Amino acid sequence: MPPKPPRPDLTKLSDADKDWLIDALFARLDAVEAKLGMNSSNSSKPPSSDGLAKKPKKTNSLRGKSGKTVGGQPGHKGETLKRVAEPTQTQDHGLPDRCERCQRALPLEAAQILERRQVFDVPAAGFDVIEHRIWTIACSCGQRHDSVFPAEINETVQYGPTVRALGVHLTQGQMLPYARAAELISDIYGLSVSPATLLAWVGEARAALQGTADMIALQLHHAPVLCADESGLRVDGKLHWMHVAATAHLTWYGLHEKRGIDAINAHGILPKRLGVLVHDCWAPYWKIDDGLHALCNAHLLRELVYVQQITGQAWPATLAELLLNAQRLTSAARRQQRPLDDGTVAAFATVYDDIVREGEQHHPVVLKPNGKPGKQSDAHNLLRRLRLHTDAILRFIADPAVPFTNNVAERAVRMPKVKRKISGCFRTVLGADNFCVIRSCLDSLKKQGHSMLNVLRQAFLGTPIMPAA
Repeated sequence: MPPKPPRPDLTKLSDADKDWLIDALFARLDAVEAKLGMNSSNSSKPPSSDGLAKKPKKTNSLRGKSGKTVGGQPGHKGETLKRVAEPTQTQDHGLPDRCERCQRALPLEAAQILERRQVFDVPAAGFDVIEHRIWTIACSCGQRHDSVFPAEINETVQYGPTVRALGVHLTQGQMLPYARAAELISDIYGLSVSPATLLAWVGEARAALQGTADMIALQLHHAPVLCADESGLRVDGKLHWMHVAATAHLTWYGLHEKRGIDAINAHGILPKRLGVLVHDCWAPYWKIDDGLHALCNAHLLRELVYVQQITGQAWPATLAELLLNAQRLTSAARRQQRPLDDGTVAAFATVYDDIVREGEQHHPVVLKPNGKPGKQSDAHNLLRRLRLHTDAILRFIADPAVPFTNNVAERAVRMPKVKRKISGCFRTVLGADNFCVIRSCLDSLKKQGHSMLNVLRQAFLGTPIMPAA
């Protein structure tokens, strides 16, 4: 923590300096009080930071009311279990041999089915042991001929590709700790697998899927629109950073000791990309100035809520409503597969400029007595970004391919966070790297309609599935 600056001698200050100091202290007090009011609904703080305090009945949700009733909507086609024409097996619940009233024998051969009911269940699972044999035979001329094992059968006793895929799926796909995954396999299949064996399978899966992950990174580098985000991850007792690059069809994870431009350059996906980069306005992303940028408007909406709360002014709510109206209009145009006309795009830009100008009039630059800029308010700093990055904020209006938010990348960040909460930190950098490679492939191919278990099984069979172009 840096040392506190010495307190000024009030007796040596002029009246103008004293007035400025008092204003600065009040501004600092207002800023501290405002920070205490920050939560996940009006800032970029995560919901977990809100604590256990009871939330107010009136929330600041940006979703708003849809006007629809609770539950299924009129015309909604419900889904439920339906009887199948050919059940796996049948159980007949027989009739008595004799009549309950007269005790005569019943003609059971004439009985008819009164009602059918079906129960869906899973069979009690087990495991198969398949013995592979090779043969030898000698020709009458003396030449010996031996058959050979398939390439994947390379041990006297070994596990098959399906159970190995299941083990990796449980730990890297479903985020279970190794011990609990081994316990689950034992409980369901009666097959004893050690946590160390699961760990070895993860390493094998990473090696088998590395080529797929490299292809995902290459395709993301050439994507027309690319979303990026990053989050802290505890690895080997130290803070590392997990970086994410994603589209609607691809996801890539990478680990690095640093969060900034060094990590971005080391991973090599974002620099010299060919498309638009969507992000949350974090400063290092602006150092990648070799392409177009678009900002996450969900972050801006939360900040506008916060500024409106601390200032009581109208312009933040007006600007938020403008952005939400633009989102609704562009979403409708996107469904109709047509862009907005130039006049509509220009109209949104004009209204945006007017609203920002109104806010700037309320929050001019704060100057020190010597004429240099002093500490600016949160509202002024937000307005400065709104002015500086106008094109990036409004790019979703002009380009139908650009999303309104960075939600694609933020959703990708959540699953590794789930992994950390369930299984704890990564004990080694190698384990974290393995997770990033495997999870990149599982998440990407799942988006493209593949089963995660089958993705892993094909990898263990030596025929990994590659992402669609």
